[in-house]
Amino acid sequence: MPPKLGIIAGGGEIPELLIEHCRNVDREVFVIALQGSANTSALEAVPHAEVRIGAAGKMISILRREKVSEIIFAGDTRRPSLWSLRPDFWALKFLLKTHALSHGDDGLLRAIIRALEEQGFSVVGLDDLLPELLAPEGVLTVARPDPELDRDLSIGLTAAKTLGARDLGQAAIVCTGRVIAEEDITGTDAMLRNVAARGDAAGGILAKVPKPNQDRRIDLPTIGPRTVELAADAGLAGIVVETAGALIVRRDETIKLANQRGLFILVTPAGRIGPHVYMIAGEPSGDLLGGRILAALNAETDGLIEISGIGGEAMAAQGLRSLFPMSELSVMGVAEVLPKVPNLLRRIRDVVGDIKTRRPDVVVTIDSPDFCFRVAKKLKGRGIPLVHVVAPSVWAWRPGRAKKIARLVDRLLTLLPFEPPYFTAEGLDTQFIGHPVIESGADKGKRAIFRQSLGVSAEAPLIVVLPGSRIGEVTRHLPIFKRTIEHLTASISDLNVIVPVVPSVAEIVRDAVETWPVPVTVIEGEHEKFNAFAAADVALAASGTVALELAMAGTPTVIAYRFGPLTEWLAKRLRKIRFASLINLVLDRETMPELLFDDCQPAGLAEAITRLLQSEDLRALQRRDFAEALPKLGQHDAPPSRRAARAILEMIAPR
Repeated sequence: MPPKLGIIAGGGEIPELLIEHCRNVDREVFVIALQGSANTSALEAVPHAEVRIGAAGKMISILRREKVSEIIFAGDTRRPSLWSLRPDFWALKFLLKTHALSHGDDGLLRAIIRALEEQGFSVVGLDDLLPELLAPEGVLTVARPDPELDRDLSIGLTAAKTLGARDLGQAAIVCTGRVIAEEDITGTDAMLRNVAARGDAAGGILAKVPKPNQDRRIDLPTIGPRTVELAADAGLAGIVVETAGALIVRRDETIKLANQRGLFILVTPAGRIGPHVYMIAGEPSGDLLGGRILAALNAETDGLIEISGIGGEAMAAQGLRSLFPMSELSVMGVAEVLPKVPNLLRRIRDVVGDIKTRRPDVVVTIDSPDFCFRVAKKLKGRGIPLVHVVAPSVWAWRPGRAKKIARLVDRLLTLLPFEPPYFTAEGLDTQFIGHPVIESGADKGKRAIFRQSLGVSAEAPLIVVLPGSRIGEVTRHLPIFKRTIEHLTASISDLNVIVPVVPSVAEIVRDAVETWPVPVTVIEGEHEKFNAFAAADVALAASGTVALELAMAGTPTVIAYRFGPLTEWLAKRLRKIRFASLINLVLDRETMPELLFDDCQPAGLAEAITRLLQSEDLRALQRRDFAEALPKLGQHDAPPSRRAARAILEMIAPR
């Protein structure tokens, strides 16, 4: 006996078709009729409740009371404004937690599905219950598309997919090589009526396809008799949809009507306007790298790339709608990770499920090995190429990881020239692409302009302080850095401090620096950060990618780092290298002073900073060393991001 089905019913005929199907197979149903959308008069014969769309908590309570275990969304629903939504407590909590209203229709629907699954419901698709509604491949009508329409068909499908990629609609109308209409929130029927009223679509075609990033359990494109009538009234020659990418309501009647009106209905094999890349970044440095790689992929494919995955602001600027906030993954260290394990495991399941649903051409993971390699392990052997960017530091500790990594991914892209041999020895396809800091623009900061904007004279001592990009790093380093500044103020007058931050830690930093002994300016944004580097005399930085950016900017730097106690205890015993800073590693000598672990103390940090502030010779020596080290981190035939993009596309080509 199949489980009881809950139907979340909007407008149109599909809810009635579902009810009829369940009646024919003797399946028990309960219907949630969405106020303002569902045809309640057609639901009188079945158990149902009418609920406004914002009362999500009430819906869940009713479905639980009715012992519903599977849910299906059926029918048309227009997305409400926040004002008309009037969310109840459950819905408000959901919206605040997921930021779903800012993620577009597709992001909102995916967030709803995840929330329902977390509540114990299974969400199924229409094609699971009514596969006969899916459009079969081929020309379904007597009328056939004229070969002269091939160009319009191609343009229409591309236009509809591009529109869907922007989460704006699913359909477009093309006539004589021009896109003359695109679907908006008013829907396909309204678009067809508008075109009919204009009278400029004679001989054109309607293309209707799924959005590239939508969950196909919800909102598959639908055509039916009404679509045919309106298309014919507009003077169109035909309609094109994709195999398994559209529903045809009342198929026999729809085809019969199309034959009567002289329209063709073409169901073409599903295709993409470009490769679909699923990319995962777990922290700000990975997001910056991911953003540059996505930009390079767009350049390599003339902008015809589909993007999905997890990332931050830099990747969002290239078109990514993150599956969930990247900040959930930005944790580091044994003690720091342990409390987050349940959520991280849940997010691994979310990502793997999302990848299985979307079926991308390639999965690209960036750094964050604890998360990314667990995802890769669950995907290995499923026919999707797996590329990882940023090699784990097996040369620093736990060299045995190279063999394990070789079993998890298909290609590894490294940032450092000496890394590939560690992995090629284990049979892993490994390429050195160069370090992305080379193309960061860190050397383009404006010293004089930035100091002038702060009201700081050219001679006044200015220190840039960088406590890290993760919450754990920031909370560990800020108290140490505060006491370091206190030591410095005892011997240095008129000291100025700038603290660049990423958005995820900005509030924590601003609250903390209010108690520092000197005025502190907190800034956000990469452009401002690089200006601060140029303006600073010396930097105090938590070890990481930022040390390379400081070297690019020519800013003399002292490196610091503390882990949590347990992670630090392990690190001391597993560490195989002399240095943490990549500049020091490349040169195999300490040019940036490093005070790590127990040595990361305020007095020692202040002493190292003071030496740099008081000695132009020491500052000049660091700059000369930077000039020697940086060319070893890049290649001259193409920037690192472009080399990465090409390596990723090579993995897609055989598919």
